[in-house]
Amino acid sequence: MEAKLFAHLKEIALLEENLALINWDQLTGMPAAAGEFRAELMNYVSSNYFALLTGEQTAELVAYFTANEAELSAFGQLVFARVKEDFERDRKIPAADMAAFQKTTTEAQDAWMKARSANDYQLYAPYLAKIIGFKRDFVAKWRTDEATPYDVLLNQYEKGLTVAQLDETFAKVKAGVLALRARIAADGVVPNADFLTRRVTKVQQREFSLAAAQRLGYSLEQGRLDDTIHPFMDALNRLDARITTRWDEENFQMAVMGILHEAGHGVYEQNVDGKYDYTPLRGGTSMGIHESQSLFQEVMVGRSYAFWEAEFPKLQATVAPTLDDVTLTQFWQAWVKTDATLIRTEADPLTYPLHIMIRYEIEKAIFNDDLDVAELPAIWRAKYKEYLGLDVPDDLTGILQDIHWAGGDFGYFPSYALGHFYAAQMRHAMQAEFDVDAVLRSGDYTPLIDWRREHVWQYGASLTPAKIIEGATGEALNVDYWLTYVTDLYTKAYQL
Repeated sequence: MEAKLFAHLKEIALLEENLALINWDQLTGMPAAAGEFRAELMNYVSSNYFALLTGEQTAELVAYFTANEAELSAFGQLVFARVKEDFERDRKIPAADMAAFQKTTTEAQDAWMKARSANDYQLYAPYLAKIIGFKRDFVAKWRTDEATPYDVLLNQYEKGLTVAQLDETFAKVKAGVLALRARIAADGVVPNADFLTRRVTKVQQREFSLAAAQRLGYSLEQGRLDDTIHPFMDALNRLDARITTRWDEENFQMAVMGILHEAGHGVYEQNVDGKYDYTPLRGGTSMGIHESQSLFQEVMVGRSYAFWEAEFPKLQATVAPTLDDVTLTQFWQAWVKTDATLIRTEADPLTYPLHIMIRYEIEKAIFNDDLDVAELPAIWRAKYKEYLGLDVPDDLTGILQDIHWAGGDFGYFPSYALGHFYAAQMRHAMQAEFDVDAVLRSGDYTPLIDWRREHVWQYGASLTPAKIIEGATGEALNVDYWLTYVTDLYTKAYQL
């Protein structure tokens, strides 16, 4: 019977891989006119996937092994626990409703892209309203003992996370960030970053970034890089973890950092132990831990002076003579310069959590206070003014900048902030075992790769986020490490 369980799980996993491939193609190479047909294809495959996930065969297997769990091996019991948990959640949603939801998200992503092109939120708003309607209905069915509707969504991306915990954590981080920004504004020496707008071709950016990503462990034999509007990583399996980016030849930092970020996601997926193949444990354990791996590469590595001691000569050589007159210190100070920005994905490490808090507060209001989609642009503008002091000029740089809601991903955004906090805590734990800066300075990043493979990557989703962070660092999440890290970073960069 155990063999029958694993054969069934493989069939589910293969359909899930098909969905990932369809989604990747839609956001990279699909012809613009193909949206209607793609929605039908997504609806067909997702309906079959969901039917298999929650259907009679899964129900029979769950019932059998619930009564006869002793027949399973230790590994089988580990996998079955996840299967049962997912089944009990997913079966609460009627198959027709899930199919309609999946079709709507496909249509919504297409509408989101068209709305961005037209800079017009109203083209997208009706689809967003439908997605939120589905999600509110799903939450009502999923909800058990969670304190608020939004807690239900948080728990699906970061098991055990609550609104109460996030409110406390974000309040502490917000106070620390605003205090440091005030110090910088009053006493900081502002770096000159004008040279970061010098033209660097897409070819040059790709050459340097992909090479750096590979030095940090990303395998092109198990992945690839493609162009998209909103960068993402899509893993079909551990041997096919694809990354995407967007380019700006007058802002090469965006693609360089974006590629390091997405490659951090990719290298996590590429290094999950193969014993989890075709099971629900084959990918990352949570979005927060996943983001910790991408943000470790983007921030803990990619904003480090020691890293650029090794990498800046390579960058100069790749783009020569564009940066020949720039010193390493000038480059690094410009690279970590903090400025309030309208675009989340272009935010520096200090202001980034403020972007997440804005989205978190809006999502809470949608699900806990029944906020209407018609109000979202105005609330978005008000919060950007409050948190970052910025006036949002249009929909494109405001409410339309993120694709997540078009995919139904509510409760996801806090993971980005958690990723920052987890990454800093992991760096602190590494430092107790070896000199992190010395490793970065050497250009041989093997110790960083090996540490994360040992403490994070290999486990896939077999451990909870809490067990991963406690096992890796010896304690539960502690945002003090992140606050200390960014304070040290900007104290040096701004000569405070």
